[in-house]
Amino acid sequence: MPTLSEIVEYANDYLRVTEIEDWPNALNGLQIENSGRATKIGAAVDVSTRVLTAAAKKNVDLLIVHHGLFWPGLQSVTGALRRQLKIAFENDIALYSAHLPLDLHSKVGNNAQLASALGSKSTKRFLKEKGESIGLKGKISVSRSVLIRKLRNVLRGPVKAFNFGPKEPRRVGIITGAAGSEIYRVAEAKIDTLITGEGPHWAAVAAEELEINLLLGGHYATETFGVKALATHLSQRFKLPWEFLNFPTGL
Repeated sequence: MPTLSEIVEYANDYLRVTEIEDWPNALNGLQIENSGRATKIGAAVDVSTRVLTAAAKKNVDLLIVHHGLFWPGLQSVTGALRRQLKIAFENDIALYSAHLPLDLHSKVGNNAQLASALGSKSTKRFLKEKGESIGLKGKISVSRSVLIRKLRNVLRGPVKAFNFGPKEPRRVGIITGAAGSEIYRVAEAKIDTLITGEGPHWAAVAAEELEINLLLGGHYATETFGVKALATHLSQRFKLPWEFLNFPTGL
């Protein structure tokens, strides 16, 4: 049976956690240590009381998330944070978080996984953030209507489409999460169709002005891919069972 430290050391190296700069509150890597055991992996987009409670019921002792415990920043250990820590400690749950390192990973990353699912070809990284190119751009050989339908099927949910670009997209950019606010930078990269999770109100106006197709599939839905792929990879490498804990935010 692998130890927690063995899995964490491998994951840190695999995702280049120490090399990739991120927002401070992301706190990539091991956020909560347990007694050192690892018998079942849980994967979730966000950590929350509901997720931790479900992890405990399913005997998960290593929980992997994309958005970790400290996104709100420095805070007192009271209320919700105290409740979450109490569940983790009482049920011996370790928490591992990976934000940008998981977004941009070439194999298990959110962008790479979504691009592969959509059939985007010859993808290249673009749009630098914190010194790393976080998005993927590639060619697509289907019409806009077919692409939207494929995206709905892949995400298993609705897609908000602002169809201001070509009906036959050629240069598609994929940046999961909340990259609608980057639409001007995306346009500079000669992208005619941007696929992301969500964006501000003004991004829809900008899409029309820039003549870009803006496809919003939901922040949560577009970021389920990475944690699933990472959990699958670790499960296979360390021969551990894993389970996805699905708690959509509605965004």
